[in-house]
Amino acid sequence: MARVKGGTVSKTRRRKVLKEAKGYFGSKHRLYKTAQEQVFHSGAYAYRDRRQKKRDFRKLWITRINAACRENDISYSKFMNGLSIAGVEINRKMLSELAIDNPKAFTELVNTAKAALKSGKKNEKAETVKEEKKEVKKEEKKEEKATTDYSKMTLAELKAVAKEQGVKGYSSMKKEELLANIK
Repeated sequence: MARVKGGTVSKTRRRKVLKEAKGYFGSKHRLYKTAQEQVFHSGAYAYRDRRQKKRDFRKLWITRINAACRENDISYSKFMNGLSIAGVEINRKMLSELAIDNPKAFTELVNTAKAALKSGKKNEKAETVKEEKKEVKKEEKKEEKATTDYSKMTLAELKAVAKEQGVKGYSSMKKEELLANIK
C-alpha cells in the first residue's frame, strides 16, 4: 500500500502557525517547530497579560489619585475613607481623570472627604440609600418566595429551602413532607 503523507492538511496547518508567527525575530518566524513553540508561549503571555492589564491600570489610577491627594495635604487612604463616609461613590478611574483634567473639582472632593472625616458620621443620605437597597432586596426575596413553585424543585433544593426557613428534621423528610412543612 502506498504511503500517504497528508500533504495539503499538514501544509495548511503549518502555514497557519507560520502566519501567526509572522514578524517574530530570527528562526521563530521561519522554522515551523520554533514558530509553533513561540506561538504557544505568545498565547500564554497574552492570556496572562489580559488579566495583568487590569491590575496595572488600577495601580496607575491609585498612583495618580495619591499624587493629587498629597498636593491637597491628605493621604490616599484617608481620602478614600472620607469619600466612603461622605457617601460619594465614584470609581478610581474617574477620580484619576478628575485629578488630571479638573484639579478644582478634585479639590472639592478632597474638601468633602476632609469634612466627612472631621464629623466622623456617615452621611445620612448615604445611610438611607443603603437601608432602602436592603429593604428592596428583602421585598424581592419575599416576592421570589411567593412566586416559587416548590413542587417542581428537586429534593436537594427543597432541603436547602427548608434549612433557610429553619424547619427541624428536614434532612430525613421525604419530598411530600418537605412540601407540607415549607408551605
